[in-house]
Amino acid sequence: METQTLTYIFVGLSFALYIGIAVWSRVGSTKEFYVAGGGVHPVLNGMATAADWMSAASFISMAGLIAFMGYDGSVYLMGWTGGYVILALLLAPYLRKFGKFTVPDFIGDRYYSRAARLVAVVCLIFISFTYVAGQMRGTGIVFSRFLEVDIDMGVMIGMAIVFMYAVLGGMKGITYTQVAQYCVLIFAYTVPAIFISILITDNPVPSLGLGSELSDGSGMSVLQKLDTVLVDLGFNAYTDGSKSTIDIFMITAALMVGTAGLPHVIVRFFTVPKVSDARRSAGWALVFIAILYMTAPALGAFARINFINEVNETAYEATPQWFKNWENLGLIGWKDKNGDGKVQYRAGAPFEGKPKFEGDTRGVNGERLVSNMPTKSQNEVFVDRDIMVLANPEIAKLPGWVMALVAAGSLAAALSTAAGLLLVISAAVSHDLMKKTFKPDISDKQELIYARIAAAVAILVAGYLGVNPPDYVAAVVAFAFGLAASSLFPAIFMGIFIKSMNKEGAIAGMVSGLVFTFSYILYFKFISPEMNVAENWLMGISPEGIGAIGMVLNFVIAFLVCKVTKPVPQTVKEMVDTIRVPSGAGDAQGH
Repeated sequence: METQTLTYIFVGLSFALYIGIAVWSRVGSTKEFYVAGGGVHPVLNGMATAADWMSAASFISMAGLIAFMGYDGSVYLMGWTGGYVILALLLAPYLRKFGKFTVPDFIGDRYYSRAARLVAVVCLIFISFTYVAGQMRGTGIVFSRFLEVDIDMGVMIGMAIVFMYAVLGGMKGITYTQVAQYCVLIFAYTVPAIFISILITDNPVPSLGLGSELSDGSGMSVLQKLDTVLVDLGFNAYTDGSKSTIDIFMITAALMVGTAGLPHVIVRFFTVPKVSDARRSAGWALVFIAILYMTAPALGAFARINFINEVNETAYEATPQWFKNWENLGLIGWKDKNGDGKVQYRAGAPFEGKPKFEGDTRGVNGERLVSNMPTKSQNEVFVDRDIMVLANPEIAKLPGWVMALVAAGSLAAALSTAAGLLLVISAAVSHDLMKKTFKPDISDKQELIYARIAAAVAILVAGYLGVNPPDYVAAVVAFAFGLAASSLFPAIFMGIFIKSMNKEGAIAGMVSGLVFTFSYILYFKFISPEMNVAENWLMGISPEGIGAIGMVLNFVIAFLVCKVTKPVPQTVKEMVDTIRVPSGAGDAQGH
């Protein structure tokens, strides 16, 4: 059977499963819509949390970043996994003990302030829309390649699917859909990695294959081979980094605390029955996440080796079909600078910016003509980093059913996180804005209608951002983590562990952290991208790492304002004491 037919079958079956679960779990109350009724088993919640967190950035983009960044790409592994440990140990059990529906719910009640709740809603919406832009972009890329539509159409198809199960089933539908999506995505991620590891190193365990000898008889390990080849082509050695130590540290810190402040992950711990179940589900989620994260470095290294072997110094007419397929989609571009008809892959950008094609006009070798101004670099080929995991099975010449499996898995990863993000946006609007702020007298049924309308509007905005993304999928997601690190994480942390922190301090901290971080990213990424080099950064810290400074600023401003304003009421101090007793929570509280 042809690969394309297999892809339609695999993707179609997985979508039928997701929609079937959504219809089966259709909700009728706000408690089911926001926290899935509060009775999810810890193992299932761990699996759903892993799917919620392992987004398109983890599945599609992370291995691509590691493949092209080498050592520098390790910040994503360290930051995202380290952050999950912080979340599991420091925040999740206490937030579950508090027993509310949303993160702004916790901040609004803990800081006894409607203004604090509104600021938290604004922060949450900023973070979630930044994050969901990356997911929708990833969805568009996958649909475009495997279903042969353009990326914009792919984003629209993704919007329709998410709308079905997020709006119908709420958190209940999303939870059980994410359990199914985790099974699909982890199988789709590890099976090709095992095949490729066997082909390259004869070792069936990819993470061990990374340090094993190549099966080509050279006697070199995968990493030694990469170092040698890349240095010969003018790149840095794969195991050497180009980022400064302070930038590595700050990016890792921003990703860590940003993970711990992500509202769509935090809210998953509200869906289990007890505090002890929140801890257990966090442990299970770590196990499920580790399977993918231990595989990603090997997959990235294998992809880089295979790409160089297949493409470098190959005549364009003889390049493999996958190269031309991705070129047709605009995610690979080749400019024959020296006129020899061969693809030279070297260090540096081949031309200015991302490829701009002259329609479908072809050059003398049959390539799509690129109109960008060439650079002085000897490099002739542009590769979008987001395609590496998707292209890996084709590059390694794996069977068609493996490629179809990867298509289904990558869609599961992108759609599961997008659905979780859209749910927290809709809950923030319907519950925190409408029910708790502007229309406290609305009924449960009316609140549910507002939640569904908010989810529908959020999907439209997310689709627009997916069509017009500001950067690579993983880079966009890294910005979301920076915003979460600088705004929500300090407010949640101080809300649990610092009884004396008052509403004025928390509000001033969140606003200052968010505005500082957002302005820094906006300036270097959108207003003056030509200034986005290490010489112009504050203390050498890139936009990806500035969230760590925003977090410090948040803490400093919060403590300064707290010192000169009214102390916290005694009732709130007693409530914080209650939160920190690690037992006794029943169902999620009413509202």
